[in-house]
Parts: sequence; C-alpha cells; structure tokens
Amino acid sequence: MDSPLCLVTGSTGYLGGRLVPELLAAGYRVRCMARTPDKLRDHPWADRVEIARADALDPDAVRAALDGVTVAYYLIHALGTGADFGDTDRRTAQTFAAAAEDAGIARIVYLGGLGPADGSTARDSSPHLRSRAEVGEILLSSAVPTAVLRAAVIIGSGSASFEMLRYLTERLPVMVTPRWVTSRIQPIAVRDVLRYLVGCVELPADVDRAFDIGGPDVLTYESMMQRYAAVSGLRRRRVLPVPMLSPWLSSHWVGLITPVPGNLARPLVESLRSEVVCHEHDIARYVPDPPGGLTGFDRALELALTRIRDADVATRWSSAGTAGAPSDPLPTDPDWSGGSLYEDVREARVRATPEAMWSVIEGVGGDNGWYSWPLAWSIRGRLDRLVGGVGLRRGRRDPHRLRVGDSLDFWRVEEIVPGELLRLRAEMRLPGLAWLELTVRRDGDTTRFRQRALFHPRGLFGHAYWWSVLPFHGVVFGGMQRNMTKAAEHVERGDPAR
Repeated sequence: MDSPLCLVTGSTGYLGGRLVPELLAAGYRVRCMARTPDKLRDHPWADRVEIARADALDPDAVRAALDGVTVAYYLIHALGTGADFGDTDRRTAQTFAAAAEDAGIARIVYLGGLGPADGSTARDSSPHLRSRAEVGEILLSSAVPTAVLRAAVIIGSGSASFEMLRYLTERLPVMVTPRWVTSRIQPIAVRDVLRYLVGCVELPADVDRAFDIGGPDVLTYESMMQRYAAVSGLRRRRVLPVPMLSPWLSSHWVGLITPVPGNLARPLVESLRSEVVCHEHDIARYVPDPPGGLTGFDRALELALTRIRDADVATRWSSAGTAGAPSDPLPTDPDWSGGSLYEDVREARVRATPEAMWSVIEGVGGDNGWYSWPLAWSIRGRLDRLVGGVGLRRGRRDPHRLRVGDSLDFWRVEEIVPGELLRLRAEMRLPGLAWLELTVRRDGDTTRFRQRALFHPRGLFGHAYWWSVLPFHGVVFGGMQRNMTKAAEHVERGDPAR
C-alpha cells in the first residue's frame, strides 16, 4: 500500500523547504505546490517529489494540485506584502479550503501564530496575528479535519525571527529599546516545529482543532538578546528602555540594523507587543515530546549558529519571493512582450581556466561583495531600504554555492547553469525590470568572461533613470568585470586574495 501523499504549499519558503525532506525521511510521498516550480529545481530533494504549478488564488489549479492528496500543509501567508496582506491571506485561505473540501482530502495542517489565550482576534492584537488567527478559523470551519499549530518566535538558522535577534544583539552592544522587549515570549526551535508538522500526518480523523506549540523556555525579548550574547561569546548588552518608541518606529530601526526589511520587520515587531505564551500543551497527547524533551532556547541558538558557521543553512527567510519584485521573463525569452531594452555588455579574455572564473562568479555578492566601488553599492542598497526595498543585507544562503531561487543581496537567482551561466533578476526598487548575466565559456585555449546588464524601463521615468546612471557604468560594471577577472587569475595561481 502506498504511503500517504502530502501536499506542501510554500515549499519555496523557509519552513516549506525544510518540511519536504523531513516528510520524505519519514517515508511519506510529497507533492510541492509552487507558483514558480523552477525555484525548486536545485533543491537536493527535487527529484524525489512531485511538483504542481499553481497560484494559491487560482481555484482550478489548487484543486488539481490537491488531487489524490491525503494531507495538505498550508504554509502560505502574505506577511510583508503591504497593508492589504490580511485580505490576501483571507482569499487564499478560502480558495484553499474550498478546493480541499472538493478534493476530499483527509486533513489540512496549518502553521499559524501564537496569540491570546482564547484564540480571539482582539483589537489589541497585531494585524499579523489577527490575520493568522482568521486563516486558522477559515480552515477549521471547512469540512476537512484541520490541525492549526500556533507558534511564536521560531529559532533556527535563517529564520526571520532569528536573524532579527542575531543582528540586533551582535551590532548593538548598547541599545535603546522599545517597550515590546519586556513582553513574555515562548520561542520554539525550528526542529521541534518540523517534528510537530510531520507528526500531524498521523493525527486521528476526529482531531479538528488548534494547538499551541512552544519550547520549554518563557523569556522576554530582552532576555533573549542577553542569552544570545552569552551563547555567541559576546559581552552582556546594555539595554536602555524608551517607552515612546512605537512599533512603526521600531520596525524602521530593525530594518536599519538587521537584514530584515521594514515591510517584514513591522508585522514581526507588532506581534511582539502582546504576550505570546502557550496556554496548553495538548499536542503532546498525539505527538509525544522526544525522550530528551523539547529543545531549549540556548540549545536552539547553538544549533542555529553551528549551521551558519558550517555554511549549512538549508533555507532562509528570504527564500520566499519578495513582494512587489519583478517576475517578468528575461527579455530574450520567446514570449517577451517587446518594448525598449537597454544593455551594457562587456567581454574579457581571462588568463585562467573556466573553472577558476566560475568559482568567482558563483561566489559573488554577500561577504565577497560586487568587485567594484563598494561605496556605490552600499549607497544604492541604503537608498533601496529607504524606499521600502530589500537593500543589500540579505546576503547569501551559502557562501560558495547558489541555486535557482536563492536571494543574493538585492538580486534573486533566476537561472544557473553550473560552470557556464549565472542570471540574476533585480529585486531592488526600480522604474523598470533589470537583470545581470554572468557567463564563462572556453574559446579554444582561451577563457571568455561575458557580463551583461539589461534594463527594461517603465514609463518616462524609467528611461530617465537609465540615462542618469549610465555615466557610472564604466566605474561600476567596468570595474566589476576587471576585478572579477583579476580575482579568477588569483584563484588560478592558488592565491584567493582579490
């Protein structure tokens, strides 16, 4: 008899990308639902799963994705997509619940947010928590038995909550803090979240309810920062409370200090205004605690930091698509709609092997930088964050390897052909669409490095933008090509220094 088929939505995101291999390891079959399946292509488990292309708001596509499914994981949320994220969450949940009923699946599993003890959507809750609670209610009101797991702060390498905690603590030995740092929080390790999610496959058919899930520690955010400092070997942080700092101001402060952009930081900060503590542990009746108990906060930090040091971060908060980012095809695609297209093309001969050149190409960005005029890149990143963009601080998931769908500073990997091609799509705020293509090829006894920047303007401002930055291309793109070429030649000689 075949094992249950599990549908994972949000499989290109932080938790979905980690849940898939856990389900496979437990012996379940997995189907991933994704709006852009190509983003899953380079995951190590991609050849072991079925993939269904579907937009979560398309009833017919969602219904087709649910065909033959036993358990469906609903890991979709519109966090950080703007003021109307609650409406988007509501509509996608209603679409999914109706499709699940029609498909006759056995169970829905949803990961929501931990809120008030009674699960209400009280006015003093954050919009984010209210939306999470509403989605849970929509799914629970369907005819499909549903398990809603409600978690507070998730601690794991690459999670938005962990990155926020990490950078605030590491970069601010003395910090002026808002009132929410005194709220009580019950964080949970990502490994325990995944354990509960996998365990929900075997829940009895009559279980149709919400469960609070959390780790063994209840802490204030201030104590979480102090414990992070202790675990990571930093000196104790000095905290100066300033009650008048609003969540809006706090989110901008978080966006300035951490890689988490303001549009994502704000709902996270607003959620911390309320006490987020478990009020029951009923899930243990169905998914018993492990023999050694749930993972403590300090141990969760140690595990996350080890993953980061070992460059073994499977997914990051930025794995999911960025709200408002362009998704149009590359202009050379057959179905490109036409219009103006500006190009900056540069080609050079490299006194190094294609393999050496490729190692530099694949290592671009993050801590390695962009090989030209660092101040200009830094200013462009800061300007992007000022207008609500992602800026440069997203960095890389892995310092050496890239895969399709990875975020890379304010770019996203659109295509990668190992040893030959890296194509990046811009996710900074622009009056148009932009790509950067880096290719290497062997030409007889010569290695050729080609760099191509493309820009498709939108409106008169888009054209004006291109011509205004054109005088800087020689310094930025010309310098980038020259320095990457030199770096490859250093690698060829066995000297990695640039």
